[in-house]
Amino acid sequence: MTIHQRNFEIDDSLFDITPLQPSLGALITGIDLAEPLDEPRLAALQAALLRYRVLFFRDQNITREQHIAFGAAFGDLEVHPVFSHPDYPEILPLISRDFVGKYRQTTDSNWHADTTFREAPSAASILRAHVSPSLGGDTVFANAVAAYETLDDEIKQRIDGLTAIHDPSVFIQFLDTEEKKQALLSQYPPVEHPVVRIHPETGEKVLYVNSVFTRRIVGLDPAESDALLAKLFDQVKRPEFQVRWSWRPGSIAFWDNRATQHYAVPDYNEPRHMERVTIIGDRPLGPDLDI
Repeated sequence: MTIHQRNFEIDDSLFDITPLQPSLGALITGIDLAEPLDEPRLAALQAALLRYRVLFFRDQNITREQHIAFGAAFGDLEVHPVFSHPDYPEILPLISRDFVGKYRQTTDSNWHADTTFREAPSAASILRAHVSPSLGGDTVFANAVAAYETLDDEIKQRIDGLTAIHDPSVFIQFLDTEEKKQALLSQYPPVEHPVVRIHPETGEKVLYVNSVFTRRIVGLDPAESDALLAKLFDQVKRPEFQVRWSWRPGSIAFWDNRATQHYAVPDYNEPRHMERVTIIGDRPLGPDLDI
């Protein structure tokens, strides 16, 4: 198997980088995210994100204001249409203090990239642990570039020019009135994205369908679309594309949504409180650059 790795120049005098898996993931130490980033550190972290696709940090005891400031250093931040902190709208709280029983399926316990229901899905996400279970509750990340590159040539040729429909209907279950449901669907109608997108900064081809937001492939009959999507959804589940992160309070994961998918493992029965800020991205373009 060939893993496509790009060479990005990173000044290793600014912080320490420890790669965690061959395909993706690196632990960053020797940096305090409570402090504003100067231009050299900002550029080095951006380069590291593009190279390793997901960056991990430990023992970052930052405030919500500092969390927002760290994310905003990389771009404008999204406000989630369904879940947002009442006092900090840029923060998406993920709280499972009422979680009862192991292996319960949740929205996050499916492989996905964040907010692909948007016309311009997120570029990157920064998730911080406030409360973590004593055991379990890990998040697994997958390299969606490698997932594409290791498809056979016939499948690649078949999907390179295809598009798929994404929508936010998975969130309907969390809304308590018909008015709220219709407002969500009106604000975020179905959008069409390439099945294979071009990463806007690296030029790599990325498998860009996911089991949370992708509904169907345009131009295929339902049975054919379902079968092809099932094959593509399974592709990101291969362990050789993955890195697994165990949380503890103060841990942070910073991932590139344009090049990865992730899965929150629902194997815990203790409180888990995470908070995320999400950086606005751009409209995905396919290999033909015509959508």
